[in-house]
Amino acid sequence: MEKKFLVVDDSVTMRRIVVNTLKSIGYNQYVEAEHGQDALQKLTSDSGINFVITDWNMPVMSGLELTKAIRSDERTKELPILMVTTRGVKEDIVQALQARVSNYVVKPFTPQVLKDKIDLILAN
Repeated sequence: MEKKFLVVDDSVTMRRIVVNTLKSIGYNQYVEAEHGQDALQKLTSDSGINFVITDWNMPVMSGLELTKAIRSDERTKELPILMVTTRGVKEDIVQALQARVSNYVVKPFTPQVLKDKIDLILAN
């Protein structure tokens, strides 16, 4: 089944980088959101989304809050979530993993790192 990604980041540039990386590794279906609340609305209105890539630091609703909201909803609790963020300290990573992100990438990253993390999540 084709993967449809929800790319969540308040930075247009970062969304472009993630989307271009997705395209370069063969994923052409995606939806973009500017923050967590926007992402939740898109998740509830587009049942085809089956993978979330989210930043942590965003206005309105952070990626961590988004992750918790996704995990607490029966319809979305099993969605793969990849956190892509500048927050690289151990405490932040532990906090994200406790919120049940599927994996974690610290910015800046290479397309290969993003591909490897996506592949790893999809293999499980």
